[in-house]
Amino acid sequence: MATTFTDSKSELMRRAQERLRAETAESPWTTRQKVALTCRALFDAGHDSGLAGQITARADDPGTYFTQRLGLGFDEITEDNLLLVDEDLNVLHGDGMANPANRFHSWIYRARPDVQCIVHTHAFHVAALSMLKVPLIVSHMDTTPLYDDCAFLADWPGVPVGNEEGEIITAALGSKKAVLLAHHGQVVAGASIEEACSLAVLIERAAKLQLAAMAAGTIAELPEQLAREAHDWTLTPARSRANFGYYARRALARHPDALSS
Repeated sequence: MATTFTDSKSELMRRAQERLRAETAESPWTTRQKVALTCRALFDAGHDSGLAGQITARADDPGTYFTQRLGLGFDEITEDNLLLVDEDLNVLHGDGMANPANRFHSWIYRARPDVQCIVHTHAFHVAALSMLKVPLIVSHMDTTPLYDDCAFLADWPGVPVGNEEGEIITAALGSKKAVLLAHHGQVVAGASIEEACSLAVLIERAAKLQLAAMAAGTIAELPEQLAREAHDWTLTPARSRANFGYYARRALARHPDALSS
């Protein structure tokens, strides 16, 4: 016999979150493997733009992180061809060079010790929205993990290979999870690789929804209190692990060469 039909929403949400935490195991993959799977998952999600974009994740030693080799597309990244670099982009392990645009990642990592993974891409719909110089509008339940958590940089500072661009992008991001860069693309700064991958998939979907809605009419705002509730409900480590597990399994099915073990 049912026993929960008189329970409050807050109590039902609390119990659901507890069970999700208990049921969702930590990812079985290493940091290198998760970065490679993120590259493949985002390639499949429409984030590929030739050699543009970078995905990085902190490594064990302070001031070091993993990233892809310049010259390889997201669909070519494997756990074995990733580079280990320092804050100056010197290659500590691996062959080739890092994308010089990775410099602004170093700035973000220095300013945000909570950030473990950064995803920067020029995904099609994000790039199209960036050309309009309008902020990301979160007005759908599915995209609420980004509600009031996506900043906007309205002035394009140019190709982000200098320290100036690192300072500008880091300041625009502030304490938020993401930033939309006018005339450029997006940056997601995640507390984990799982979170960064999930939000990167989501920001492209949010931009696609926004462009479609703008073409049809005026976008209606979400009620703030309910939107914040939804943000907190959907942006949790357990939910990110569950999302990433799905994206990773799908990526592995399509790209079994991403992992060597």
